[in-house]
Amino acid sequence: MPLLVMKFGGTSVADLERIRNAAQKVQREVERGFDIIVIVSAMSGRTNELVGWVEQTSPLFDAREYDAVVSSGENVTAGLMALTLQEMGVPARSWQGWQVPINTTDAHSAARFVEIPRDNIDRKFQEGFKVAVVAGFQGIGPDGRITTLGRGGSDTTAVAFAAAFGAERCDIYTDVDGIYTTDPRITSKARKLEKIAFEEMLELASLGAKVLQTRSVELAMRYKVRLRVLSSFEDTDENSGTLVCDEDEIMESKVVNGVAYSREEAKITLVTVEDRPGISAAIFAPLADAGVNVDMIVQNISEKDVGDRPGSVTDMTFSVPVNQVERAKRAMEEARASGHISYDELIVDTETAKVSVVGIGMRSHTGVAARMFKALADENINIKVIATSEIKISVLIDRKYMELAVQALHDAFGLEAA
Repeated sequence: MPLLVMKFGGTSVADLERIRNAAQKVQREVERGFDIIVIVSAMSGRTNELVGWVEQTSPLFDAREYDAVVSSGENVTAGLMALTLQEMGVPARSWQGWQVPINTTDAHSAARFVEIPRDNIDRKFQEGFKVAVVAGFQGIGPDGRITTLGRGGSDTTAVAFAAAFGAERCDIYTDVDGIYTTDPRITSKARKLEKIAFEEMLELASLGAKVLQTRSVELAMRYKVRLRVLSSFEDTDENSGTLVCDEDEIMESKVVNGVAYSREEAKITLVTVEDRPGISAAIFAPLADAGVNVDMIVQNISEKDVGDRPGSVTDMTFSVPVNQVERAKRAMEEARASGHISYDELIVDTETAKVSVVGIGMRSHTGVAARMFKALADENINIKVIATSEIKISVLIDRKYMELAVQALHDAFGLEAA
């Protein structure tokens, strides 16, 4: 019997009416001849509520007990979904992570998958059950304790099950009807994509697109799991949504397929750092140890003497999320105090945003950067930092120009046209 994985996010199961709506979509797939593994998130807002209770009870909480509490939201949804399906005449059974079992590492609140044995669920399918409803976001560690996978972990759970069970596809039901060329809230010209390559989706997810969790896309790309993103709130068929798939399934891709943005970016510059072997490691190792997510990096070299420091010096500029600025400043100040690095000044600009163009077509086309920079120049938008990869170009700009930049780039690459 062919198998399909269906994942429903928090807004898709926010109340009993929406759970029933999701169950009807599952029932239709059963009627089409599929065995189904349904992965569910907690009801919308429930995880935040549970986290709040933990923090109020114990500000310096035990991570094991944190996982025990916050994982309970998915358990409730799984049981309600199974009950709803049973009432509709669909043979269904709910599963918590430890019952499968979903074996993970012991990194509580940030666990990773080790193994998902098929035996228990396969046995239930053989007994005549048509749907296994699995609580997402959770597993069981080597010590037998409940673990959680971090925010967005239900997406990753769905992809992991699709890989483990050889599913034909993994359908991600959410509150949008697919992947768009950019955020439709910024430009009405945004177009829903029929297909997008794994690599493009991974770049878009890492650059700020919120539709899919980055780890889930990484896992799907590694195991060639075909993903479909579609809406829980619309009637759907086999052609609905956007298919995230291998590049080979896409007949011909546009040079640029999407424009992504990240609003909350900050630029940090270390002025007159000594230019010597190992200086980059001396700067970025303390940042990594402090958990700072460094993205774009630019080094400017100036040949001059600075005080009693003869020879060349450099200014080092990098971007970090705004909410990590204080952590980054502290790490740099401690590194300077310990003598590992020296600099004259640390300058922070918290009013920046990152805008990126993404497309696998960049591999075989030239002039993308020139076209991008001209579009921004035509709008009098100054570029502060540039970073590139094989299928991406990102720029850091003043935040007040972010929406204008997204619109200009969307127009410049003709993304409104199919």
